[in-house]
This record gives sequence, C-alpha cells and structure tokens, in this order.
Amino acid sequence: MKKLFYMIIVLFFIQIFPVSGMQISEMQNITIGFIPVENAAQLQSSAQTFENYLEQYLNGIDVKIVVPTSYEMLIEGLRFGHIDASFMDAGSSWIAHKKTGAEVIFAEVVNGKVNYNATLYTKYEDDTIQNIEDTIGKKVAFTSITGSSGFIVPMGKLLKSNIINDTPNDFVSLEASLSNIFANYTFAGGYKAALKLLVNGNVDAAFSSDTAPQNFLTIEEQNKIKVTEIIGSVPSHTFMVSSNLPNNIVQKLSNALISLNYEANNNILNNIYGADALVPTTTKMHISEFGEYIDTLVGIEDEILNR
Repeated sequence: MKKLFYMIIVLFFIQIFPVSGMQISEMQNITIGFIPVENAAQLQSSAQTFENYLEQYLNGIDVKIVVPTSYEMLIEGLRFGHIDASFMDAGSSWIAHKKTGAEVIFAEVVNGKVNYNATLYTKYEDDTIQNIEDTIGKKVAFTSITGSSGFIVPMGKLLKSNIINDTPNDFVSLEASLSNIFANYTFAGGYKAALKLLVNGNVDAAFSSDTAPQNFLTIEEQNKIKVTEIIGSVPSHTFMVSSNLPNNIVQKLSNALISLNYEANNNILNNIYGADALVPTTTKMHISEFGEYIDTLVGIEDEILNR
C-alpha cells in the first residue's frame, strides 16, 4: 500500500512540475555524484550496484559514480560540467542551486517523511524557558557549526525573525554574535553530546533533532529533559540535476529513479543512504525555507562546503 502511495505522488508531481533544461540531446555518458564521505570505500559496493542498475535502465548511456571528499568539489563539478547529477544534503543542495543553477528533482523519504525537526530541549523541571526566544542570555548547547537541526535552523530563526538584532556580516561576526546573545554556548560535536550536556545540568538548553533522545539517551536520561519547542523542519537528502542536463536525459534518469521505489529495486536505494523511497519535488518546495536560514547565517556556506 505504501509503494502505491509513493507511485501516485510520483505521477502527480511529474505532471505538475516538469524539469526545465536544455533541448533534447543524445548523451553517451553521465556522471553522478554521491554525498562526500571520509572513506569512499564504504559506499563502493552500493554505489557500484546503483551504477549497474542505471546503465541497464538507461540502455546505452555509460554511468560513472564519483564520491568526492568535500561538498565544494561536488558543487564545482556541477558548475563546470564534470558532474551531471548528484545526491546532496539540504545545505549543500541550496548552495549548489545558488552557485550552479542545479535543481532539486527528488527528495528522499525516510520513515515515511521528507524532513525531520530541529527541536529545543530543556530540563524537565525548568519552566523559565518556554520557547527559543527565552534561550537568549542562557547557557546553550549546539551540535556543531554546520549542524542543520542543532545550529542552522535555531540560529537562522533567531536572526530571520528579528528576535535578535545582532546581525552578523561575516563568519567572524557570526561567532562574536553568539557571545553577545548567550551567557555561554558550546558546540558539543553531535546530537548525543549536546543532549548529554543538558541531562548533566551543564547547560540550560540544547538544540538537536526530534528523534535524537530516543536514539541516543537511556529512558532515565530522556525523563530528565523535555521538548520545549519544535523550531522548524530540516529537509531530507535530495537528488539534483545540472541545469545543463538535456531534458530527455533528465526524464530518463527520473524514470530510472522512480523505479527504485518498486519492491524489486528498492534495496538498491535503501542500501545507499537508508532511504525508503524517492519522491519528486522542486528546489522551492523542498529546501527554500531552509536555504533562507543559511543565507541569514553569513559566512556559514564555506563551513558547509568544507565538511
């Protein structure tokens, strides 16, 4: 039943959101980028299976998979025509769109959702913090400077909503702003570490994802904290195509990706990043709101690209 639901969505979006691009052209090869990882060998087996599948489906087009070591390499590849399409995370998708004109055409579905939520957590007994605005002047824990739910969304919302007026104009002033806004701030290094600081009473509030407590904390630890505010959504991974990719190739590639939602091929997709399915979408629909938070955090782009 779930697969049928995804197929209905697919057919609906194909009719409403056709992909723009170059005129029909024949291509002999296509290069697809994967999200950078420190050890590309970890993806080798699933990437090869994906490559073989696409070559069979595209019939006559040679497919090459690349796994660069940074998002900057991936985006520059899209800019200069060395990469034709790529899996991306939300932040790099927005930067790629702005810098190269690449467009999002699919979003990953994970556990039935195309997003997760940036969430503010406080101690269970603490009533002094009712929302994100109340964290001003408090001790807070972020995940990392590039953390989507653990920094970009909460700080982006504080700035974009004019809750704070200390607007940075570069990365140095962004870091300086944090010292002015909070009594103390810490980049803990990840979901678990940020929440542990809260559990242990080292901070007044922690920013993390909506699924982090059940994934990283014991029941006893979970009972010591509470969800104070759902701040905003973080889009799932995307699949982007270059603005120079011919329309007929985009359509063939889209059809091939749609077929990954069928049970016979779904393990190929699931083995790459653990996604359940791919659903058609657009840059505006899937990542524009999140992209506005990135734009607000002046200087954060370089940090994202150099991860």
